[in-house]
Amino acid sequence: MSKSIKSIFFIGLAAIVAACAGPKEEEFVIIDPEPISVEPAYTGKYK
Repeated sequence: MSKSIKSIFFIGLAAIVAACAGPKEEEFVIIDPEPISVEPAYTGKYK
């Protein structure tokens, strides 16, 4: 291979390695739990 093709290949390889080795940020989602509702108790027909 010619020197220009080798240099382009190694520059591209270095760019790929640099892009993959970037800082890793962990993404997390905080979900508020829904309030637990209590079912109403049977108290009679007209109460």
